[in-house]
Amino acid sequence: MKILVVDDETDVKTLFEQRFRKEIKNNEIKFEFAFSGEDAIDFMAQHEHEAVLILSDINMPGMSGLVLLKHIKENYEKPPPVVMMITAYGDDENYNEAMKLGADDFLTKPLDFVNLKEKLKNFIP
Repeated sequence: MKILVVDDETDVKTLFEQRFRKEIKNNEIKFEFAFSGEDAIDFMAQHEHEAVLILSDINMPGMSGLVLLKHIKENYEKPPPVVMMITAYGDDENYNEAMKLGADDFLTKPLDFVNLKEKLKNFIP
C-alpha cells in the first residue's frame, strides 16, 4: 500500500520512516512525501491511483490541507483515495469542515502511532 504524507514539516519524513520501519522493510507500506498541498497535487497528477491513502496536515503555508482535501475529493473519483486529516488544532471548526469536505478520518498531533497503525490495518491487504 502506498501512502502519501503531506506536511510542511520536513522532519515528518524521518518520523514516519522510523515509526513504520518494520512495515516498510516487509513491503507492507511505501511512503511518499509532499511538503505542500501544491506538491501533493503534482504528485497525484503524475502518479494517479498509486496513493490509496493520504495523510494530510491541515495547517500549511500556501494551499491548506482543507483546500487539498476538496481538490482530491472533486478530482479523484475512481477510486477515491482515503484521506485522513492531521492537525495540531483539534478544534470543532477544522473537524467539521474536514468532515463536510469528505475526510475519512481526523487525527490530532502529536500523532498516536499505535492508533494510526491500527487504523491502517483496515487498508493493508
